[in-house]
Amino acid sequence: MNNARHACILTIDLHRGHLDPSVATLPLQPERARRVTDACRLITGRARELHIPVIHVVTEYNSSLESLSNPFWKRIENDSGNRRSGMGNHNIVGSPGTNLMNEVHSSGDIIIRGKKRYDSFLATQLDFTLKSLDVGIIGIVGVNTNSCVLATAIEASVRDYDVVVLEEGVETMDDSSLHTAALRIVETSFGRVMKAGDFFNLPEVCGQQAAH
Repeated sequence: MNNARHACILTIDLHRGHLDPSVATLPLQPERARRVTDACRLITGRARELHIPVIHVVTEYNSSLESLSNPFWKRIENDSGNRRSGMGNHNIVGSPGTNLMNEVHSSGDIIIRGKKRYDSFLATQLDFTLKSLDVGIIGIVGVNTNSCVLATAIEASVRDYDVVVLEEGVETMDDSSLHTAALRIVETSFGRVMKAGDFFNLPEVCGQQAAH
């Protein structure tokens, strides 16, 4: 059982590679991108007001070899009918897509780069960072709901973190039905799904503010 005391906000891939139509290689529809960016701006801002750590995990590849070593991604790489085709060009180190959206991050936030698969824990410093901050409850936001958010929520639950997905802070580049299905999967088997305001009013989250 995880007896850690603190909460955090974990953002997943709130970078220009998904959310800025001018440079995005795997873009969300513009209205979805703007909606989730605006929501996450408010969520991360509120977290900072309450002295709750904000941790950003960002996908970044050294070359296309790292992404296309995944058999599924390689299979769909040139499938023009698949919205996730073109993985080989997505978020290569140094490309503008790897930059977080300006609205969602601040100088005091923690940024973990080098995420290479849907699971934000895999081969990153995320678990070490959470443990060093004594985090027990994670409020998750980001994209895509039905891949990176879902995979990370599942892994966080497996590691005995208390998982909360903030529903207005997640979106997908895929069909909206998959967004809804992913949230249903989370709340059925892996954690809670709630509005950000309800998350910040949870006793275990409010208590963190009282400690500062």
